[in-house]
This record gives sequence, C-alpha cells and structure tokens, in this order.
Amino acid sequence: MSDSLSTTMILLVTLMVGFGLGTVFFYGLWRTLEKVTTSKSPVLWLLGSAISRISITLVGFYAVATFDSEGRLARLLICLLGFLLARFTVSKVIRAQSNALKTEVNRAP
Repeated sequence: MSDSLSTTMILLVTLMVGFGLGTVFFYGLWRTLEKVTTSKSPVLWLLGSAISRISITLVGFYAVATFDSEGRLARLLICLLGFLLARFTVSKVIRAQSNALKTEVNRAP
C-alpha cells in the first residue's frame, strides 16, 4: 500500500513539474512574441528567449528522467502530458485575456 502511494505521489509531482515547465515555456513564448513587436532588437529577444526556454525545459525533463532508475519512461510520459496540458491551459488563458481586452476596447467611447 505504501509503495503504491509513493509511486502515485511521484507521478503526481511529475505531472505538476511537467505543467510548470510547460507554463514557463509557453507563457515565455507568448511574452517574447509580445515584446518582439515593440523591441529595437527583436532578434536578441527571440534568441535569448528560445535558448532560455529550451534550456529550462531540457533541464527539467532531464531531472525527471534521472530521478531514479525505476519507472523512467512512465515519469517522462507523465511529465510530457503535464507539459501539453500547460500548452492548452496557457493558450486558453491568453485567448480569454485577449477577448476581454477586445471587449473593453469596443466599449470605449
């Protein structure tokens, strides 16, 4: 019972780590694209952001994969699932904010 509970907790934490990595990656991408349109040096923003986001994501997935030798593939797949869930969540939140902003702009006199 205890072993099953600890495995479940590890997978739950792994899902949350994947969600956190995905949130950082995709929200960072959105903020970068937002900043590029007004920046004097958009190439630096794009390169710096891409290198940062990819590095953080790779280190996170590497940490999940090397946590211990048992259940490595399952942890990686659960982490990937969390990463993809974050992608859909971040895009939904961004769309909702964008729609709210459009509504406010349309109400302005």
